[in-house]
Amino acid sequence: MGFTSFTREFNCQVSAARMFKALILDSHNLVPKLMPQVIKSIDIILGDGGRGSIKQINFSEGTYFKYMKNRIDVIDSENLMCNYTLFEGDMLVDKLESISYKIKFEPLSEEKCVCKVTSQYFTSHDFEFKEEQLRGAKERVVGMYKIVEAYLFENPAAYS
Repeated sequence: MGFTSFTREFNCQVSAARMFKALILDSHNLVPKLMPQVIKSIDIILGDGGRGSIKQINFSEGTYFKYMKNRIDVIDSENLMCNYTLFEGDMLVDKLESISYKIKFEPLSEEKCVCKVTSQYFTSHDFEFKEEQLRGAKERVVGMYKIVEAYLFENPAAYS
C-alpha cells in the first residue's frame, strides 16, 4: 500500500465556530442545499453524527460519482476539529484503499479563521498520484469550504 498526503490552509472571513458548525456538525443539511448540482443528499446511516457515525454522500445525477461513505473518527467541538475516513464509494475505484481527512478551524480573530485540511490518500499497490490529480483534489476541498464561507458571510445570523 502506498501513501500520499497534503495539507491545505486557507483563511476565511467567518469565525471558526460558525465554519465548524456548518461544515462539520450540520453538513448533512447545509451542503446539499448549497451544492445541489453536485450533492443530492448526505445521510447519516449509522450513529448520531458523532464519533463512529457513518455518513453516505449521494452525488447528483450527471456527476462522475454516485456515492461515498465517511466514518467519523474524531469530532471535537471544543477544539473545532474533526477527523474522518472515506472508506467506501466509487471515487476510490481500484487505486485507493481509503482517504483520511483531518480538519481544524483556528480563530484568527472574532470573525475570521484559518481552515487547515490534511488529506491522506492510502493507495492500492504501487499507484502514485500525478501532480495534476493532486491539484484537482486540493481545488475540490477548498471549493466546498469557500461556498460555505460565502453563504455564512452573506447570512451573519446562520450558525451563530
